[in-house]
Amino acid sequence: MIFNEDFLHHVWKFQLFDHQNLQTIEGDIIEIISAGTHNTDSGPDFHTAKVKIGNTLWAGNIEVHISSSDWIRHKHNYDSAYNNVILHVVYNNDDQMFTSNGLNLPTIELKNRIPTHLYNKYHQLIFGHQTFIPCEVSIGNIDSLTMQNWLTRVLVERLEKKSNLVIESIQLNKGDWEETFYQFLAANFGFKTNHLPFELLAKSIQQNIFAKCKNNSLQIEALIFGQAGLLNNDFTDNYPLQLKKEYHYLAHKFNLKPIEKHLWKFMRLRPQNFPTLRLAQFAALISNSNHLFSKILETTDIKGFRELFANLKVNPYWNNHYNFDVPSIQTEKNLGHSSIDTLLINSVSIFLFCYGKHNQLQSFVNKSLLLLEILTYENNAIIKSFSNLGVNIKTAFESQALLELKSNYCNKKRCLDCAIGNKILKYN
Repeated sequence: MIFNEDFLHHVWKFQLFDHQNLQTIEGDIIEIISAGTHNTDSGPDFHTAKVKIGNTLWAGNIEVHISSSDWIRHKHNYDSAYNNVILHVVYNNDDQMFTSNGLNLPTIELKNRIPTHLYNKYHQLIFGHQTFIPCEVSIGNIDSLTMQNWLTRVLVERLEKKSNLVIESIQLNKGDWEETFYQFLAANFGFKTNHLPFELLAKSIQQNIFAKCKNNSLQIEALIFGQAGLLNNDFTDNYPLQLKKEYHYLAHKFNLKPIEKHLWKFMRLRPQNFPTLRLAQFAALISNSNHLFSKILETTDIKGFRELFANLKVNPYWNNHYNFDVPSIQTEKNLGHSSIDTLLINSVSIFLFCYGKHNQLQSFVNKSLLLLEILTYENNAIIKSFSNLGVNIKTAFESQALLELKSNYCNKKRCLDCAIGNKILKYN
């Protein structure tokens, strides 16, 4: 058999082995009262276990190894932290072991006690040749209760992980939620392709500078495009010439330095996703929304959330342009419905969750989860692949959880830490 030690942890944790005539290597009859609590930190593998060896009831820790000699290889025989191990659980017993204080270590061997079907399923999950996820053959058959409960837990893990990043940024911004939200929202305005330059742009110019120009949308547009490094060309159209003139004045007034122009990516993007158009939409949002995060905290329904980003007054120049000095067919250039929902998923829901957790206000955590339950799921390659495997996806709640499942469990083959993997292993 080929397996990792975590497979034996799984077998012990769920007691998935033959208990008939279970004895220690020394021949003492053993009864497992409690397998203990799995320990994922340093120290013995399972805490507070209870086993009866012969006529004596023992309470303490359990250590699990593939071979009993791993006890010496891991230097447990010199470590007093392992002196309260009451049972050594091994697949293969190749030697007798002792604790650092010289006591004989009771040992049971699981070789020939692990069901073949359990090992075969494990081997298929961990060492199989699947193309997308380890359980792609079976995931479509998982019952809805198991799936929903697990996706809920994974989604919370995702939100908590993203919340930690938010808190780190809030600390750098000296507790300013508005400034931090502005920076995260800007990064998400770049979506996947231009996430980084949008983030750098937002960090290069604080919101309070926009506030000083709040009644002058041309100045706000000049600040956005100028800080983006896109106003250094020799233009012919009047609009970019005006922007360039305004930016020259404002950059000197506020001592601003633009980011590098080469950071922006246009290649393989549809024109409606060009960073120039996204910058114009972002400028319209800045012009239209003071204290945007405060408004988000006050908003109570999906219609209100969408209205914060809808019908932005993008400068009319962009109705027939996707780039400076390059005319295009006349079309409205407001944010589309799917783009707004993406911003709500990646910015608003995360900040609501983070704000609620940080301030111990469960109502905002609930609002975050409810928002994801209402929003339509993302239509990307990963979600399409899950759907093709028979996974029922209706909302962003499920799609966000599945993205986390894929990146943090499936890609790392953490099947033994996954309720779906456990379900597959549990049944014949």
